[in-house]
Amino acid sequence: MSSFSPNRERPRAIAAWLWSVAALIVAMVVVGGVTRLTESGLSITEWKPLTGIIPPLTDAQWQAEFANYRKIPQYEAIHAGMTLAGFKGIFFWEYIHRLLGRVIGMAFALPLLWFAIRRQIPRGYGWRLVALFALGGLQGALGWIMVRSGLSVRTEVAPLLLAAHLLTALFTLSGIVWTALDLQAQARDRRALPARLTGLGLAAGVILFVQLFYGALMAGLRAGLVSDTWPGMTGAFSTFFPGASQSGESLGHMLIDDPAIVHFIHRWWAWVVVAALVVLARAVRKTDRPASIAIHSAFGIQILLGIATVMTQVNIALAAFHQLVGALLVISVVWGAHAIGRRRA
Repeated sequence: MSSFSPNRERPRAIAAWLWSVAALIVAMVVVGGVTRLTESGLSITEWKPLTGIIPPLTDAQWQAEFANYRKIPQYEAIHAGMTLAGFKGIFFWEYIHRLLGRVIGMAFALPLLWFAIRRQIPRGYGWRLVALFALGGLQGALGWIMVRSGLSVRTEVAPLLLAAHLLTALFTLSGIVWTALDLQAQARDRRALPARLTGLGLAAGVILFVQLFYGALMAGLRAGLVSDTWPGMTGAFSTFFPGASQSGESLGHMLIDDPAIVHFIHRWWAWVVVAALVVLARAVRKTDRPASIAIHSAFGIQILLGIATVMTQVNIALAAFHQLVGALLVISVVWGAHAIGRRRA
């Protein structure tokens, strides 16, 4: 998949295909966020890769799905007394989330096979595209492992598995965007080489990764409900540090399992991210001004949405927009890191 005739290569077409897959992943991230916010993620208790594409169609099928849901701990803890109509509401979001996952898999696999058969993948990119496809498969597997963690003892999915599921999706998105940008550069200039990841780009990515990790833990622990004030956590300008919400726990437990501490870290690490992205955006401005503007715009909007989400006690619409802009922020940072790492032969 790497020794293709140069005159048959189609970098521009492959880049366009990758951008369409990236758009689907962004939609998947948003739907996944809504699924979590509406407590819908455990409504489908089985994984049926093929037959699961078809939702329940008859009343008997709906009753069977509802009966399966009533067997798990979350039903009694959160949705006790729910009607079948209410169950259909939460089933919808999880079904759409899984359906989108299948669509993304097909949208990646079929064009990849088409370009490979026609020997149109540029030299050196075949292995990268296969690796990205494998990452997508891993993300799907993590999704089912995550769901299974909430079906027996817990009343929700394990927060660390939720973080792994989300971060793998965003890492896959980053790889797709980076590859699309490489191919676009090659389409414009045959002498363009794949961009290198600079020290600044790597540092900005790692700092952003920490914030994304804590954002996922916020969702998994429902830590957004710990406080509805800003900048103080128990009043507009009173308590800056909330203290642990669970006493007698280890430092490791506090850092990843304590809702108040997780909320505090996510709230204030955001400003470390802002500082890093300002530095990145200033460096990018010399080579790609639109990328610099995108980075500034994305983190500015994201900060405002984060504050609004907290102060409205995690309004679902605002929280969903917060997740959407988070995915767009990842894309803008990848764009900026790529811009400062461009090379020519």
